[in-house]
Amino acid sequence: MAGEVRLEIDGAIATITNDHDDRHNAFDDAMDAQLFDALAELRDHPEVRAVIWRGEGRSFSSGRDVGSIGTLRVEMSHHELMRRGHRGIQQVWDLDAPVIVACKGWVMGGSFQRALLCDLRVAAEGTRFRLPELTHGVIPDTGGMSVLFQMCGHGVVSDLVLTGRVMDAEEALHHGIVSRVVPADRLDDVVREMAEQIVATPAVSVKLARLVVSHLSRPQIRASMDDEMIYQTFVSRSDDAAERRAAQSEDRPPHYTGS
Repeated sequence: MAGEVRLEIDGAIATITNDHDDRHNAFDDAMDAQLFDALAELRDHPEVRAVIWRGEGRSFSSGRDVGSIGTLRVEMSHHELMRRGHRGIQQVWDLDAPVIVACKGWVMGGSFQRALLCDLRVAAEGTRFRLPELTHGVIPDTGGMSVLFQMCGHGVVSDLVLTGRVMDAEEALHHGIVSRVVPADRLDDVVREMAEQIVATPAVSVKLARLVVSHLSRPQIRASMDDEMIYQTFVSRSDDAAERRAAQSEDRPPHYTGS
């Protein structure tokens, strides 16, 4: 069954829900478009003062639905596809309302990076974070490396990216990737309480506080995403990428040359 992204508005609080539970809410192209449409629609609702982004079922999102890769129905170059993705998710920065991400189960790949671009992240106990892109022969390309560098420093982000290892919720809390770890059955209640606390504060104060944070962090993140767009496009056309595809089709170990 195809997944979807739902937007519900309840007074001053909006909720975006990833609903593709049979694939741990992995995103395909249709869900990308629905997410970007939901963010665009929120710009037309000034009454919304806080946004919750959550996942239905077991996980927030396991990243990209690998079964959907290459199924885009609109002809686009690799560069154009990445620009669409960057512009789509950067809409979270255009909202006046803070975005709180309810992390649970798997939070992986591009979905992990998208969550990092939001204001707040709360994790349920047992949540697992991972950036597995290098194991698929590509690089993270949604700004996550820049955010993690700001939060954790060179060593941790290099470990996560280069080895693709799993980070648990407690370690994520230690590094400031999430601000709270809560029992799984309390996750939705806690993020709702946080949204209600934000809604109860003066709107102008919330806007200006977020503006201060954005001035500190976003120029570096934007520059990183520009680099990622160039480098990912190069990677997709590299000799190593061709060798990886050939080795998989011929069922043999790859021989990489770094070119």
